[in-house]
Amino acid sequence: MTLAPISDRPHPRRQATGLAWGLTLGRGLRLALALALLLPAACSNLQPFCGQPGREGARLSVPLALRLAIAQPTQALLTDAASKQLAEALAAALLEEEVPATVTDRPMPLDWHLDIVADAGPRGVVPRFRLLNADGQEQGVVAGQPMPPQVWTNPGPGAFIAMASQAAKSLSTLLLQVDAARKQMDPVALAGGPARIRFTRVVGAPGDGNTALASRMREFLSRHGYVMQEVSDGATFGLEGRVTMVAQPNAVQRVEIVWRVSRRDGEELGQVVQMNEVPANSLNRPWGDVAYVVAEEAAGGIRQVLVNATTAAPAAPGAAAPGTATPGNAAMPPPLPAGLPGRGNNPLVAPPSR
Repeated sequence: MTLAPISDRPHPRRQATGLAWGLTLGRGLRLALALALLLPAACSNLQPFCGQPGREGARLSVPLALRLAIAQPTQALLTDAASKQLAEALAAALLEEEVPATVTDRPMPLDWHLDIVADAGPRGVVPRFRLLNADGQEQGVVAGQPMPPQVWTNPGPGAFIAMASQAAKSLSTLLLQVDAARKQMDPVALAGGPARIRFTRVVGAPGDGNTALASRMREFLSRHGYVMQEVSDGATFGLEGRVTMVAQPNAVQRVEIVWRVSRRDGEELGQVVQMNEVPANSLNRPWGDVAYVVAEEAAGGIRQVLVNATTAAPAAPGAAAPGTATPGNAAMPPPLPAGLPGRGNNPLVAPPSR
């Protein structure tokens, strides 16, 4: 389906520019995506859904039907008194985020668990918070803000409040991601927990593009059933995004966005590449809806790369398995598992460059 650019449908009071983004998966194969994007210069409201979460947002805002049991940490480089102070500060911060939490050494059978450990590093003492379900399966890890060793080991009243507040916000987001991901999975896959992706940042974008793209990418990949985290602990896959702005003649810039997907052992699984030409300096401002559309389309390609990497179909004798490139031919993706969310468009995926 091709959408007519907005410029072909002029508004009597405002003219917007249609940008056609190209999505390339793997080596040189392009899915033409005709997308009508509103540049920031041409609209006054870059986030039209801000404050209007819709039916899905309202559903996700309902408090989670679980309780977190927090035990006093024994491997956090703290005295018993300081360990109790940290656990209580974290429980209070989680309650502020509407996450039921309590400090106890006798959790209920269906309680989820939050383990706290800490390591001393060059930037100070870094706490880590491991989220486990009621069966003891790790669901994700959140890193807290580094603290000076002298403050960490000899905390005064309220010393942990700021760090606990920041960690509680991240844990609340992680819990919502885990909950959304689990609801996307079938009961068989649920036993092993959703796949986790370490995604730290996007680099190279002008304006607020790095932050906006990263935020939207976390949002869309969570909808596809993946848990996004910034630390490496327990992550199966890695993701990084890089934006390059290349000057072109006639006051034009070429925008190149590359999303690299890798495995825990360092093997690159594939790349999703998006390209477009825009007026020079037109993205040196808030990205708004541009980030929304770019991340939405790229997330579908990233999901395709991950599905191809994790779905193995039996090959006939002498035949190449789906998802494997043969000389002179691009790889054909294996069939998508039933029930996986998607938009119905399954682009060709070629293996990563070697």
